[in-house]
Formats: sequence, C-alpha cells, structure tokens
Amino acid sequence: MRIIETVQPISAPTDPSIFWYFVGIFVFVAYLCVLFAIIGDLFRDHELNGWLKALWVIFLIFVPFLTALIYLIARGRSMSHRGEIEAKRIREAQDDYIRKVAVAPTSATEEIAKAKALLDSAVISQAEFDAIKAKALAQG
Repeated sequence: MRIIETVQPISAPTDPSIFWYFVGIFVFVAYLCVLFAIIGDLFRDHELNGWLKALWVIFLIFVPFLTALIYLIARGRSMSHRGEIEAKRIREAQDDYIRKVAVAPTSATEEIAKAKALLDSAVISQAEFDAIKAKALAQG
C-alpha cells in the first residue's frame, strides 16, 4: 500500500496580529534605547543632585512612558549638550593616546647612523648594513 502525501504550498501569514506583534517589539526596543539614553544622561549630569537623579529613576520605573517623554521635553537640549561634551572628551583622549603611541618617522641619516652603530658593535654584518643603507636612501 502506497501512501501519497500532498504538499501544501507555503504562503505568508495573513493574520494581522503578527504585524502588530512586530510593531510592539519595535516600540519596546525603541523605548529601551530611550530609557538607557536617559539613565546614561542622568548619571553623566554633574549639576543634578543625587536625590533628583533617584527621583527621575523611580518615576522611570513606575510611570515609564510619561516620565521619558517629560524628561526628553524638559532636559532634551541639555542632554544633547552633555552628549557633545562627552564625545569631545573621548575624542581628545583618543587623540592624545594616538599621539603618545605613534612613532615619529625617522630620517635616512638616523637610520644609517643606527645601522652604523650596530655594525660597529658587530651585531649586523657589512652586507646587512649595506642593505639597510640602500633601503634608507631609497625611502628618504
């Protein structure tokens, strides 16, 4: 006895609840991004005292959407200003680090002098010295 199976074509779901499910996920993720931005800004602000920071956090926990909206309206401009200051501070620190670890390019005469010192101390051979000298003169 042979069993014949019928294959049903796969079609996209037409249930509108799936659309609203994804819309809800998008809104929730967007809210989390705003929430983390607000909490980060609260702790970055050195002018706001600790009690007011705690009060904002409590309201963010118990009345989240309304508190986030009020915070963005009331402190949005200063929030972006603090973000700019922080970005500038990070960029300056990064530039200082790069300047500190960057090696200044050496001239051809410095390379040849270093190679001559190595040759005199018998660390390298005459052939290696000649190769370093030729390379330094070709670059410089």
